[in-house]
Amino acid sequence: MLEVYMDDMIIKSHDEIDHTAHLRQVFEQAIKYKMKFNPEKCTFGVRAEKFLSFYQTERGIEANPDKCRAFTELPTPKDKKSIQTLNG
Repeated sequence: MLEVYMDDMIIKSHDEIDHTAHLRQVFEQAIKYKMKFNPEKCTFGVRAEKFLSFYQTERGIEANPDKCRAFTELPTPKDKKSIQTLNG
């Protein structure tokens, strides 16, 4: 339900009803311990969101397409030499 990394948090739920309940639990604990959230950094009710340079989706953690672009845009090796160059 709740994952925390340093000062970043993500609340994951299977459906909207669970998500509302999970949010309520997190907010109750935040009030109890006098925690504050920055509204500019909060996003609610999204199906996928970038978190720590990865995408959290209904399917799980996925690579960030922006980070993968360098690999996907590499030219296809045409011969042995270009494969060796690609491998370093």
